[in-house]
Amino acid sequence: MKTIDDLNFSGKKALVRVDFNVPLDKATLEVTDQTRLKAALNTIRKILNDGGSVILMSHLGRPKNGPEERFSLKHITKALSQLLDRKIQFANNCVGEEAKEMASKLGPGGVLLLENLRFHPEEEKGDQIFARQLADLGDIYVNDAFGTAHRRHASTAEIANFFPGRKYFGYVMAGEVDNANKVLNSAQKPFTAIVGGAKVSDKILIIEQLMNKVSSIIIGGGMAYTFFKAMGGNIGSSLCEDDKLDLANNLLETAKQKGVKIYLPSDSIIADKFSADANNKVSESDQIPDGWMGLDIGPKASKNFSQVILSSKTILWNGPMGVFEMGPFSKGTQAIAESVAEATSTGAFSLIGGGDSAAAINKFGLAGKVSYVSTGGGALLEYIEGKKLPGVEMLLKD
Repeated sequence: MKTIDDLNFSGKKALVRVDFNVPLDKATLEVTDQTRLKAALNTIRKILNDGGSVILMSHLGRPKNGPEERFSLKHITKALSQLLDRKIQFANNCVGEEAKEMASKLGPGGVLLLENLRFHPEEEKGDQIFARQLADLGDIYVNDAFGTAHRRHASTAEIANFFPGRKYFGYVMAGEVDNANKVLNSAQKPFTAIVGGAKVSDKILIIEQLMNKVSSIIIGGGMAYTFFKAMGGNIGSSLCEDDKLDLANNLLETAKQKGVKIYLPSDSIIADKFSADANNKVSESDQIPDGWMGLDIGPKASKNFSQVILSSKTILWNGPMGVFEMGPFSKGTQAIAESVAEATSTGAFSLIGGGDSAAAINKFGLAGKVSYVSTGGGALLEYIEGKKLPGVEMLLKD
């Protein structure tokens, strides 16, 4: 793996694919969460400190029919400029004459941000001509956008063809791959995977892959109720995938055969409607009354899960334990987050798997107390599932 530490960027123009797909305030269009901007700073600063210049390219949102004002990357220039403490130049297109001219005039220490790549449908199609136009803007290609590494897009994969011997992992991309490999290939036992979220179908592959590596799997969130129904329990109107009942039983049987301990929440916080102001109470997870639904793990489950986590040497967490965005149903996810942080403080290695898990660990102010928080939800999932990520593979190929 060639990282940016392997090159001095003095006098070089680095074309850097970053993940600046950040949330914007609907009214002011100002950045409301700078996490992804901050993640890219070390890569950008390394290049600038070497005496190079940086041309940044990213997508933002899902524009449907060409340019849309609310998805323009110009809205992030103010926040990025403040973080880097320097002026950010902005090109109103990512290709074309203006972009070429601004890139050619960019001197050492300069930073140019290109307009949203997805304003061009060729980006998501992985179009070679479009990739070539982007490639012509820089001398060196750096991919630091792990969150999009599972997409074979022009800027994340195809563009690498035009930089033989001149393509590098940025710090974010290298860190993501290194930490995922640490969990997958050199995990200390006991190794506990915490898997949550709404649907078993979303997590089948990751559970199957982890069966060969972990000591135990904690299952929470809406997906747990499919398992309880499969085992003959009453789950009221809790979320359930009725077509996955056999699969749930098969997963439990496979775990038994492999000596992997599966932990399901013994109790749940249940509600009479999906709302923060719903009536709620504690119930055994397999004895939920009709008309009630499980929206969080209960106090017994939180205590049980925490004991498992605190005895672990390696922890992978992907998916919340409940509807943590609603105050009354956030306690289970918070308890898990606190337990992971505590285990980390006593020597465990903990990888937080992007998406909702990253949002939760940030919400509870614990991101600095775990080993690594992934910026790429879908990409990390696919990597752990054993899939090849085009954005990673193209950097490795010369």
